[in-house]
Amino acid sequence: MPPPAPPFADVTASDSSLRRFLHGLPGVDAVGLEARAASLGTRSVKTTAKAYAIDLAISMIDLTTLEGSDTAGKVRSLAGKAMNPDPTDRTAPRTAALCVYPDMAATAAAALKGSGVKVASVATAFPAGRASLEVKLADTRDAVAAGADEIDMVIDRGAFLAGHFLKVYEEIRAVKEAAGAARLKVIFETGELSTYDNIRRASWLGMIAGADFIKTSTGKVGVNATPANTLLMLEAVRDFRAQTGVQIGVKPAGGIRTSKDAIKFLVLVNETAGADWLDNHWFRFGASSLLNDLLMQRQRLATGRYSGPDYVTVD
Repeated sequence: MPPPAPPFADVTASDSSLRRFLHGLPGVDAVGLEARAASLGTRSVKTTAKAYAIDLAISMIDLTTLEGSDTAGKVRSLAGKAMNPDPTDRTAPRTAALCVYPDMAATAAAALKGSGVKVASVATAFPAGRASLEVKLADTRDAVAAGADEIDMVIDRGAFLAGHFLKVYEEIRAVKEAAGAARLKVIFETGELSTYDNIRRASWLGMIAGADFIKTSTGKVGVNATPANTLLMLEAVRDFRAQTGVQIGVKPAGGIRTSKDAIKFLVLVNETAGADWLDNHWFRFGASSLLNDLLMQRQRLATGRYSGPDYVTVD
């Protein structure tokens, strides 16, 4: 007896069949989506739950530096912070990962060796994704060879917006294969997709193609992670698991800077996808400045005093 066809094999058989499937997804009620996201953001959180949420959020951070001015020294400094976020309190949890450009992956891997903090590397001509597939695959392989445990790839938004869904699907499949054992986070750049319907379609396209995570943004455009677009993606992973049994992670990135913001996103996770996603294996924050505010709020809960930014490290 031949092996069963993989899930969605009929959907991905051609560009037209994939387009029919994606355009056949239920339309998004934008008003309802934004109202629900806003409503969940008003939930009150008790002090004991807040302390738990702050530690959970710290453990979910992909501490990120993606600047042209990055140096090996800066990466090593951030690696130290990822492993020991608060030198004055060893009970502070470490972050989930340190996210860097591919040429800094080896430096990050050496600094983090044995710590349990993952090395995440952007790839595929991040952030624009304007390169040939051969270049994107080489970028991915270089990052993995340098020690990356996770790859954050960007989709070809031009191809997606032009309706060339099969091209985007095949690129994700090829990068997934090139990444090998590394987990793959697929970035949609939701701020460039224009509509909630497109975000829903991109979410399903990424999941069908084999993403381990779906991610909102690069952090390099004007509109990045929002409660509404993250809620929509959480609904997608929830529904995908209900249909296939496969669990996919979600990573909002860009613009999440305060503890209050982070806790709102955790409420979204709990109320939409459920407690199974309240773990850094399935939910991450892509952030550079969020960690310091979480640490300041953590110190305030522990001491009753607000220490201020002078009491946490800059890098």
